[in-house]
Amino acid sequence: MTTPMPTDLMPVPAEVRFADARLPVAKTFAVAVTRHDDARLRAAIARWQQQWSARTGSGFCAPAVTTAAAPAALVIECQGPGSAVPSLGEDESYSLDVAASQATLRAATVVGAMRGLETLAQLLARDAEGWFLPGISIRDHPRFPWRGLLIDVARHWQPVEVIQRNLDGMALVKLNVLHLHLTDDQGFRIESRTHPELQTQGSDGQYFTQDQIRELIACAQARGIRVVPEIDLPGHATSWVVSHPELASLAGPYAIERHWGIFNAVLDPTNEALYPLLDDFLGEMAALFPDPFLHVGGDENNGVQWNANPRIQAFIIEHGLKDNAGLQTYFNRRVSAILARHGKQMIGWDEILQPDLPKEAVIQTYRGPAALATAARQGYRGLLSHGYYIDLMRPAAEHYLNDPLPATTSLAPEEQRRILGGEATMWSEWVTPENIDARIWPRTAAIAERLWSPREVRDVADLYRRLPAINARLEEASLLQNKNRERMLRRLAGDRASPAALQALRTLAGVVEPVKDYRRGGFQPGVMQSTPLVGLVDCAGPDSAPARDFARMVDQFLFQSREPERALAGLLQRQLETWSETGRVVADNLAAVAPGLKDSVLVARALTEVSGVGRDAVQVLLAGSTPDEAWVKVCSAILLRADHPGPAAVELPILAPLKLLVAAAAEQHRRRACSPEAWEQYVRAIALPPQSSAP
Repeated sequence: MTTPMPTDLMPVPAEVRFADARLPVAKTFAVAVTRHDDARLRAAIARWQQQWSARTGSGFCAPAVTTAAAPAALVIECQGPGSAVPSLGEDESYSLDVAASQATLRAATVVGAMRGLETLAQLLARDAEGWFLPGISIRDHPRFPWRGLLIDVARHWQPVEVIQRNLDGMALVKLNVLHLHLTDDQGFRIESRTHPELQTQGSDGQYFTQDQIRELIACAQARGIRVVPEIDLPGHATSWVVSHPELASLAGPYAIERHWGIFNAVLDPTNEALYPLLDDFLGEMAALFPDPFLHVGGDENNGVQWNANPRIQAFIIEHGLKDNAGLQTYFNRRVSAILARHGKQMIGWDEILQPDLPKEAVIQTYRGPAALATAARQGYRGLLSHGYYIDLMRPAAEHYLNDPLPATTSLAPEEQRRILGGEATMWSEWVTPENIDARIWPRTAAIAERLWSPREVRDVADLYRRLPAINARLEEASLLQNKNRERMLRRLAGDRASPAALQALRTLAGVVEPVKDYRRGGFQPGVMQSTPLVGLVDCAGPDSAPARDFARMVDQFLFQSREPERALAGLLQRQLETWSETGRVVADNLAAVAPGLKDSVLVARALTEVSGVGRDAVQVLLAGSTPDEAWVKVCSAILLRADHPGPAAVELPILAPLKLLVAAAAEQHRRRACSPEAWEQYVRAIALPPQSSAP
């Protein structure tokens, strides 16, 4: 009997072979642990059993784990415990073999066994005969040893429960580093017992106690995840100098920043009183966080305060430091020495890469692959975050194709080994505990696959085919990206919304996307730390599946046959009619009773208008008639007007395929004279000319 092949796995394993076999899964599915056995492995088994129990509804977690392999349906053979504290370069490899009579999971360490259990959990399938595991043989190991997620808890506070549930999501897709960005201009989010004034004056009372941090570290360790703290120095320092204005580079007083951006406050490296405080505090953090790495930030010091302080400029000259970059190097050396005394290695952003930086430092780059390669050539280990900034609302495909070591790399083999991996970065200017899960997942699963799976695994269409499955698994792991979105939409619609109106709002939120990059502040300039993030933009996802499906249908309609297909035309027309009615209902009915939708009226009306343009274009293409120039101008004007986001700060990703429809309709008299390839190239060049980059 041939069983369906499990192609939804994420990340894709290094080696997979399928077999014509089937292992039934029922309440009697017994588990045996041979060789090494410990509490961490048993806890991982229990989590996996609970997932399957919930998914199958069969009380799967009831069978006890035994040590006798013979009658067991699953045998876990673990050679040893591995590191008591997860460590860089720990062996995470495993093998998994599923035959008709038994499944066997083998690993050198408990962490490897946990990675294999996450794969096993995703293999569970169902058909008419019931739940089963398909026959398969997997040999798997990570491509990069450092696969992280940064969560910024400083700008918008993210409490313990947010971090805990996202640890479960990280484990599911085999991420192994949680990077906590703990201090910034908007908040000091970690308890100091040597200098409690730091958090009491710099956090609005929102910070992790040291006991909570220990709880999070234990939760992470149980999942094979390291926790790396970031204490941003010397810039992004407003929350430091609220309680210690004497350590700032210009006199205070200072108050916590409530807006976003790069601010002037920076610590004064020439003030000797600074270093005992740093020694106290960093020593505390070194004792609290067991990981050997401590992130010092080091980024975005704009130099305004250093330039304005004659004493600091005189210090630079007297010590032969040349400029502000030299002063930051001086500061980095002193901080590195403090960290070394406390047994820690420094990580920092691009700006710390200055002459004489100790070689054990790690460079995390937001500037891009060229900066990463430069660091590697100079002998430094590095991490890529450029291209993984998930707060910029870019689609999963862009993150997926962004590779720390692309096939075109010019780095020598020894230099390539210095590329440790990468981290997705969830900066929190525009997220709250309510919608952060939806901003992280499921796109971060694509980044996780890029960092785990072989370089050759890069089929974007297959990625998008598998993302809904991993999204469902993430939801089973208690992530709230779907549940909270629905709650936010219901609240936005208001208690008086009819079911039809609420459905229209769901449809609108599904077809728009938040504006990309750092543009939102330009459309919503009054938003600050205390502003509720509860609008349409906060409900909308950054990678609209309906828009992507529509673009695929338009491509098929225009470019995959000599003549437009009526069946496809019907599908396009029905979708456009739905969107047209959606916009009308939201703009004309729902917004009147839902004050929170006032800013969304423009985009709702734009959706109705552009949908009408699309319907007209499809009809023209079906008729084979050549439209007059006036029609083309009117359609183009409507699409251009809709291409300017309003105060709702959302955009319509369906505009690109609609522009293709209008261009094809206007130029269809050329279609028969062109090859299919030439026709597609011609239409795309007219509809979507390349954007000129700013100088």
